[in-house]
Amino acid sequence: MTDTSSVLRVALIAGEHSGDLLGAGLMRALKQQHAAIEFVGVGGPLMAAEGLQSLVPMEDLAVMGLAEVLGSLRKLLAHRKYIVQTLLADRPAVFIGIDAPDFNLPIAKRLKAQGIKTMHYVSPSVWAWRQGRIKGIKQSVDHVLCLLPFEKAFYDQHDLPATFVGHPLADSIPMEWQQTSARKQLELDPQQTIIALLPGSRGGEIARMGPSFLQAAALYQQRHPGTQFISPMISTARAEQFRALQQQIAPDLDLLLMDGKSREVMAAADGLLLTSGTVTLEAMLIKRPMVVAYRFNWLSYHIIKRMFKAPFFSLPNLLAKREVVPELLQQAVTPANLVQALETQMGSTHAAEQYQLFSDIHKSLQKDADAIAAKVALTLAQSDFQF
Repeated sequence: MTDTSSVLRVALIAGEHSGDLLGAGLMRALKQQHAAIEFVGVGGPLMAAEGLQSLVPMEDLAVMGLAEVLGSLRKLLAHRKYIVQTLLADRPAVFIGIDAPDFNLPIAKRLKAQGIKTMHYVSPSVWAWRQGRIKGIKQSVDHVLCLLPFEKAFYDQHDLPATFVGHPLADSIPMEWQQTSARKQLELDPQQTIIALLPGSRGGEIARMGPSFLQAAALYQQRHPGTQFISPMISTARAEQFRALQQQIAPDLDLLLMDGKSREVMAAADGLLLTSGTVTLEAMLIKRPMVVAYRFNWLSYHIIKRMFKAPFFSLPNLLAKREVVPELLQQAVTPANLVQALETQMGSTHAAEQYQLFSDIHKSLQKDADAIAAKVALTLAQSDFQF
């Protein structure tokens, strides 16, 4: 631990649950590496537990999709103006935007222009779409912390300092997670077939994906009687939303809602039906058969599809550099397609090969990300060291 009596003020902004998780780990590592440190910014309950008092509610920032942002634009702009004013007055040693690039990068740009060092944790998907954003990123941040191995090379090509830190999830999720122990922990039947439904953590995602997931579950239950479905919910509000959909769409479905515990639920399951996002990486690290789906707002989809450059949209396939899990997008997200893909995955004769591939990727991401990220942040905050 650094021996210093000076208090280091660090600003962090996370815009959703996955960012809150990353931010909490980074904050713990920062406290371990520096004796006196204070935090300001925006975060959720995990970051609050590490000592952050949010300037605005994190839930207000959790807006996904271009069209959806328009409906919340006035509130987002007001929050951003307030945050910038507060941080310019506080003058933190470093500002760390955690994901949420469309919200965080403009803040970073304002702060950097006023001499505050800035960092972005989780590379924007600039390698996948809107590659012209690299110019704006260079104007906004001094350093990028990359979670995925192929991202650093992109920044190297554009002369923007970047560090591949690995992924904190690869550090925290065990290499082997036994299904039997997960079921015992959750008090689930060790013999029953269990499918986990994860329709998303945002209200908009559940509204778009929930009906198709529930219809697919009902169809799967018809084909495979006795199957139990479990959905881990991030909050009471999301649980009530999903339960209301289920009562309308599939009232007879054997559906158990869990308060959180998404990783334990995935470890306990025989198969997973997922909305695309960080949860697909968790599923890959837990190494369960999965089907990944996503449906955008109509306007968002037609804008994004013209700019998207990557060959896949799910993290397991991007990391494997080939399609190893089914991806269903937009109109392809039908109950029949979801069920067929799930049955194929669960009955795959390549299960052992897929498990080994997921294990190899898991090892490549294990770098002690929290500690490396904290070290880079402290170096940037405390010196003029050039990376």
